[in-house]
Amino acid sequence: MPTAVLLDSSLSMTRPVSVEGSEEFQRKNLAVHGLTMLFEHMATNYRLEFTSLVSFSSLWEVLVPFTRDYNTLQEALNNLEDYDKTCLEAALQGVSNIVQQEWGTSCPCQVVLVTDGALGIGRGSLRHSLQTVKQRVEDKKFPLPFPFPSKLYVMCIANAEELQATDSMDNLEQLINLNGGEGQIYTMEGPLCLKSVQSMFGKLIDQAYSPFHAVLRCGNLTSDVQVFPRPEPVTIDEEVDPMPRTVQTEGDEIGTGATDDTEEETSTNQMAGKSPNFCVLLHGSLKVEGMVALVQLGPDWFGMLYSQADSKKKSNLMMSLFEPGSEPLPWLGRISQLGPASDAAENPYGEDDSKSPFPIQPKHKRSYAQNVTVWIKASGLQTDVQKILRNARKLPEKTQTFYKELNRLRKAALAFGFWELLKSMAELLERECTLLSDSAHPDAAFQLSHAAQQLKLASSGDSKYAAYEHNITPMLTDFSGGGGADRI
Repeated sequence: MPTAVLLDSSLSMTRPVSVEGSEEFQRKNLAVHGLTMLFEHMATNYRLEFTSLVSFSSLWEVLVPFTRDYNTLQEALNNLEDYDKTCLEAALQGVSNIVQQEWGTSCPCQVVLVTDGALGIGRGSLRHSLQTVKQRVEDKKFPLPFPFPSKLYVMCIANAEELQATDSMDNLEQLINLNGGEGQIYTMEGPLCLKSVQSMFGKLIDQAYSPFHAVLRCGNLTSDVQVFPRPEPVTIDEEVDPMPRTVQTEGDEIGTGATDDTEEETSTNQMAGKSPNFCVLLHGSLKVEGMVALVQLGPDWFGMLYSQADSKKKSNLMMSLFEPGSEPLPWLGRISQLGPASDAAENPYGEDDSKSPFPIQPKHKRSYAQNVTVWIKASGLQTDVQKILRNARKLPEKTQTFYKELNRLRKAALAFGFWELLKSMAELLERECTLLSDSAHPDAAFQLSHAAQQLKLASSGDSKYAAYEHNITPMLTDFSGGGGADRI
């Protein structure tokens, strides 16, 4: 999970603070000290994660693009310059842009905003931005919520009393709410000093950057591992009394399976084992064999382990979490019932590996497997209309197909409440009737007129003719001899 650090470099950050033994100590220096503490922690415990540093005032600037080099980040902090007034909206938009350019909209990202709580004045201030949130046009929307999964942590180089003396705290809380409530505001306790800023950033580290230690177990083999980033509790909405589920500190590997492509997984956690033991053996085996290993995270909660390459030389052991439940992958069936093929009464793959027990067929036919008409694009509807018209021009030879396609379109239009389609289709059939050549079969004109009339009746909403179960049947004429009706 990458981190984007957004650092306020406006003039208000240069306000002096009283620190013993230093006459010219500024709020900016406190912010740099706190971020130095965060970067040192990440360099030790989160060295595989990417971090970016962005400074802002009335404009924003990427000081360091996403990198794992924390020396570069620290150097940029030490060379930070001062600029003019605060314009937080532009900075948030900038962070949104750089995260999407680097990671897209599916990768979760943590945004750490470091500011003194002075949110600007007049046009461009956070106060003005929040007052106009609901008056924006589509292309000038407020950047929150971010278009990617995120948590916004606001680190205030000020104490709560100072922020509450103005409306700064209310505005910052509104930022968190706009981001879906994902995030938290941290303030300094007591006087503005190095000890207070260390305590504040320590709380952020405990909340968002504390390592997750676990034990990976497979039979008698075990390995201590660290999971990056820390797995979040999951709450299942369908449960009567939903309780957050957390990943257990002991994970059991329960089997391996072949895979063709594992890099499409989006919900991933990086795992790094400090001891070159079972974890290294497992990683190398999965990488060489191109396989995945199923892992149990808790009661009725599973995931999979696999190797994913960062570059040609580096690869990581990754973990993807499935949805909690005993059957997270319908095609695989109940995971607890999986076992070695050798334990089966007969080889489920056949003597020559010519068959497979997967995917498991569902007991009940899914609704999306039915022959249902769906129009996602205009081209799909146009194709169905043209198919009816082609059959209409080949009447009476295509009587059966004509009425089959007509009834399919009629049912879909009734299901969607698309009355205008029925009227328009009736008009098209009437037009086709007038365009019939002199050599056309007489039955064609009767069938087209009959079908058009039935569609008009259905579009009127009359319960007799607009019933979904009702089908339009061919008109019995002396020319058709009733044959068409018998075929429908």
